[in-house]
Amino acid sequence: MSTPRVVVYPPSETGGRRVRVDGEILGTAYTLHDVSVFLERAGLEGWDELDVARAELIEWRGGGPDQWEH
Repeated sequence: MSTPRVVVYPPSETGGRRVRVDGEILGTAYTLHDVSVFLERAGLEGWDELDVARAELIEWRGGGPDQWEH
């Protein structure tokens, strides 16, 4: 099984960031915890905020894991 491609898009004007896994938008995250919940729903269990912030499989667009405001 291949590793899912995860993209976190730039912050919107409301501060949320869309999260896409393997081409499917899973929702809008407002924190690293939200991203970890989306990854768990996509089948990547056991992820916490630190894992999300350091994960090489996540492509952060428009700022890294510490950027949540437009």
